[in-house]
Amino acid sequence: MKYKFRYKIFAEALYDALQEDSFYNTIEKSIDYRSTKEAMVRYFDYSIVESEQYGDVVVPPDHCYGISVWTKPLRQDLETERSKKKKEFLEKYMGGASLSTYNSIVDFMSEKASSLVPENAWYLSILGVLPQHQGKGLGVGLVDKILDQTDKAGIPTYLETFTPKNISFYERLGYKQLECIYEPTTEADYCIMMREPLK
Repeated sequence: MKYKFRYKIFAEALYDALQEDSFYNTIEKSIDYRSTKEAMVRYFDYSIVESEQYGDVVVPPDHCYGISVWTKPLRQDLETERSKKKKEFLEKYMGGASLSTYNSIVDFMSEKASSLVPENAWYLSILGVLPQHQGKGLGVGLVDKILDQTDKAGIPTYLETFTPKNISFYERLGYKQLECIYEPTTEADYCIMMREPLK
């Protein structure tokens, strides 16, 4: 059951950066294995690899301070494939309770987003900057490459955040709050934010 890491440094950076996020805290509490940190670092590594295949990933060229992970709309067959692989990963490397917890949260959030966000929108799935590098404007460099692409293509982007202090950062990038919602599994509020492409 050995997991082969591909982006361990960035996965560890995300683990450290997202300590206050209720989504990841709830997933971590549900893990069946002794080392919950190791399991979560696997989760972040898998998420990066998944987006490399089905979406896009932005890493700084000369530093490991953070990363952004994006999901693009997929054809139904690819979405089914992606979802099947994710569920197999969760069950194998994090346990059945984590799979159930993940499904509960994601199903709830997906239903809410589907009524608010256009089908062609790209999704900023994960953005993390190591705590010691936060407040230096580095987060912008992890998203502006994708925003430039989506602006040119006329495509909106959206995100969901459980961390209120991050809202003003996203607003400076042009995101607007669509709705803030209570998510029952995490027992926490989160906000759906969307950015229309700039002309």
